[in-house]
Amino acid sequence: MRVVTARKYGSPDVFRVENWEIPSPQKNEIRIQNHNGAVNSADWRLRKPDPKLVRLFFGILKPKQPVLGISFAGVVDAVGKNVTKFQIGDKVFGSTGMQMGGYAEYICINESSVMTTLPKEISFPQGAALPFGSLTAIDFLQKSKIQKDQTIIIYGASSSVGTATIQLAKHMGAVVTAVCSAGNFSLVKSIGADFVMDYDSFHSESHNKTYDVVFECVGKSSIPSNLKHLTKGGVLVLVGASFKDMFQAAWISLSRGIQIKFGPIKETLENLNYITELAKKGKFKVVIDKSFPLESMSMAHQYVEAGHKKGNVVIDIIN
Repeated sequence: MRVVTARKYGSPDVFRVENWEIPSPQKNEIRIQNHNGAVNSADWRLRKPDPKLVRLFFGILKPKQPVLGISFAGVVDAVGKNVTKFQIGDKVFGSTGMQMGGYAEYICINESSVMTTLPKEISFPQGAALPFGSLTAIDFLQKSKIQKDQTIIIYGASSSVGTATIQLAKHMGAVVTAVCSAGNFSLVKSIGADFVMDYDSFHSESHNKTYDVVFECVGKSSIPSNLKHLTKGGVLVLVGASFKDMFQAAWISLSRGIQIKFGPIKETLENLNYITELAKKGKFKVVIDKSFPLESMSMAHQYVEAGHKKGNVVIDIIN
């Protein structure tokens, strides 16, 4: 099978296409013929690595797992002897989590992983694009305890996490303001944003409104600039926080009693099933910007890392 490896940390040029033996599933695993993957912000941060603290968990000198990729969508083509949830021929999608391995034609994964059956209403590309942004968004929204009629401003609203946050926050009854480039106003309005503004307007002196939740998706605005727009007792979410941001946020939370949420998310099957049901009913749209073939992983990473994508970038593995 074809896999794309990153055998060292660095720029997108580190990727190589290799041929590996097709793996056999263990007794509690299924093997998936992977049709589509996705490139997310977590992928390029692990590859780079950013923050450098990543090395402590994924390998000091080089990645312990050379095959990156968290999201997948494909067809079960083999099952371990103890598997009961899935059978050969099932269409499935989900997240490999920190096991990674999604940049490959075949994946072996425990049947209890965060994955579920792919409904007929959702395509393989949509299935691969759905987990990362939406599972990140819903976990942080749950941690924020957002309530009906509360206000939320989403910085980087046209990103993968941003487009998911708009829709999920609206579904929870919040009033949503989206911050993005003017060229993406129509996109964020089409998926539910009540108000829009560009980045210059967000940072302008005339912008003095406060919000119950300030949701920073892309790690490009400072903590003080976000706190300026946070209602007293509100919650600041830092999805793309750097190590420096995390340290500063922890100190502010401790010293000033301000709620700031950051750090790893908890991916759950319950949340994946919840979002899948919304997508089935047409209440959640998976936004896909571009797709790249598996062999063009370097180009896909360059595009995603540049920070201008709209929604998700998909990898075509089986055409």
